[in-house]
Amino acid sequence: MTVVGPFGLSVRDQALEADVQAGLAAVEEGLLEATKSGVPFITDAAQHLVRAGGKRFRPLLVMLAAQFGDPHAPGIVPSAVVVELTHLATLYHDDVMDEAEVRRGVASANARWGNSLAVLTGDFLFARASHTLADLGPEAVRIQAEAFERLVTGQILETAGPRDGRAPVEHYLDVIAGKTGSLIAVAGRFGAMMSGADEATVDILTQYGERLGTAFQLADDVLDIASDSTESGKTPGTDLREGVPTLPVLHLRALAASDAATDEDRALAALLDQDLTDDARHAEALAGLRAHAALRQARRDTIRYAEEARATLAPLPDCAAKAALQELCDAVVHRAG
Repeated sequence: MTVVGPFGLSVRDQALEADVQAGLAAVEEGLLEATKSGVPFITDAAQHLVRAGGKRFRPLLVMLAAQFGDPHAPGIVPSAVVVELTHLATLYHDDVMDEAEVRRGVASANARWGNSLAVLTGDFLFARASHTLADLGPEAVRIQAEAFERLVTGQILETAGPRDGRAPVEHYLDVIAGKTGSLIAVAGRFGAMMSGADEATVDILTQYGERLGTAFQLADDVLDIASDSTESGKTPGTDLREGVPTLPVLHLRALAASDAATDEDRALAALLDQDLTDDARHAEALAGLRAHAALRQARRDTIRYAEEARATLAPLPDCAAKAALQELCDAVVHRAG
């Protein structure tokens, strides 16, 4: 048994292990090549987050999905590079919008070089992803364009907030499906499609990625509150400090506005509406949420989406890759405690 990929995913089949390890190594080389520029400063900025590491969750999913066809087909590694480049580009933009100072344990690009350069570097990565994508054919271009539209739509919806009296939790889950689920769904789809898997298998792995992607983001929401480490890649409580409404916070606010609310619920909700850049208030809010039922509800939601992802795999033949995809569901849930 060898541990590969994010979260200590264990692979018990030597052939699968070899394919996944070789694929991820090739993706890493592809990322470095794709982020090179004739201008050294651009190369430094574009490779800033590549060299910082990361889970490579999306490329891993591409490699596992490819096992249901020819795992050595020529389009697999480039499609994984495209998905990861797109993800990295969104991180540059997200950190500007969130005014984040740290990403993957290093200074964010905006903290190091300023907002304008960070945005332009993200644009550079989108351009490089498109260049690689063009060699994969018009269907791949269409799939990526549709996913990118969903991703941007999710970001816009998050910024605009719920409309027409829509429940904030329901709105938020739609945002997550667009911002995170859409690109992880593409990872499953590209892996299966580029390997030549049949249409039914491609659809299964697309739906799996969509649900797992939502669980993945919800686990991050839980970690932002519950973790004392930097396992999420950000300083714990970052979203809380910046006033970003994550699922535990939304559950708390829904409860505080209901007839079942206690004085403690209302007091904690009121605290969250204050300026949490103050260290004392931030620590008090973090401690309150860690002890609150809203965090437990967010964990249950994470588990539900992970189990939905697992259920989509049922029609696939039993094999080492299917077992690894099932374990990935467990690994995502484990992150949420």
